[in-house]
Amino acid sequence: MSGRGAAKTQDQDKAERIAKVIARAGICSRREAEKLIGEGRVAVNGAVLASPAFTVTSADVVTIDGAPLAARERTRLWFFHKRRGLVTSNHDPQGRATVFSVLPADLPRVVTIGRLDINTEGLLLLTNDGGLARILELPATGWLRRYRVRVHGRVKQADLDRLSRGVTVEGMVYGAIEANLDSEKGTNSWLTMGLREGKNREIKKILEYLGLTVTRLIRISYGPFQLGDLKPGAVEEVRSRVLRDQLGAKLSEAAGVDFETPPRQPAPAPPSPPSAKRPSGKKGPNQRGAAKRPTAKRPTTTRPTATRAESNKSTGKPKARRGHARRRRTI
Repeated sequence: MSGRGAAKTQDQDKAERIAKVIARAGICSRREAEKLIGEGRVAVNGAVLASPAFTVTSADVVTIDGAPLAARERTRLWFFHKRRGLVTSNHDPQGRATVFSVLPADLPRVVTIGRLDINTEGLLLLTNDGGLARILELPATGWLRRYRVRVHGRVKQADLDRLSRGVTVEGMVYGAIEANLDSEKGTNSWLTMGLREGKNREIKKILEYLGLTVTRLIRISYGPFQLGDLKPGAVEEVRSRVLRDQLGAKLSEAAGVDFETPPRQPAPAPPSPPSAKRPSGKKGPNQRGAAKRPTAKRPTTTRPTATRAESNKSTGKPKARRGHARRRRTI
């Protein structure tokens, strides 16, 4: 066996924490996997686990709620332009719409990388690899999250500059924040802010501390990934080569990403039912009276209108007279 093949087999047989294996399968995050285990919903080789302090190998059979854990897929990443009013959660106790309820039906099981508040819009990263999600969420990774912020109130750039040294609000210590005043109109202003921690409602709480009210919050980038012109509600996948290049060897190893497994092919669409026969007496698509296909309109050009005399002169035709010809007068 080649060195590369032996290394791959050895990696597959290496024992790993059960929560890590579940997260890498794209089921949920490690923290949520530990909750599943605590609820008695995870079993290994038929035995229900009582603690997440358990390791498994590729030879073990893991089930969740009786269903076998799906085989690990190739690591993938998507951009999603989140609208306001969506909760970043699998289920909302208050019955509000969630991010997962509006994703395309053909998207595989994914988890979010970080969260956005219900009224925050913009770039949300999705992945089928829980290990990648965990690494990119960590502040130690150092990826900058950049936001466009509309605020109400009087803004001073000097106050924003002080945020670069960090700030403590109501006992919570926040790290360095980049903040710049972009434009002002009356008492409304647009700011650009960048942070690396992403604590709960961090931007809103810090700006409230400065006497400002956030009226709109849009995430425009997460690390090297930009929202760009992606439309609200749209989903776009990042190419594997681009993802590999942006992660680099260090982050790829820490996340345990898999770029070797071929991507899983989508299930074939079920055959469409045979079309019903058209009742007699109805006009078929090729018969007179059928709807015509729309055709592209040709561009029209406006030409100068010639006078009647000029038109007759160019065609050589005699000038047309209105009414009956007049009789010649005889002398």
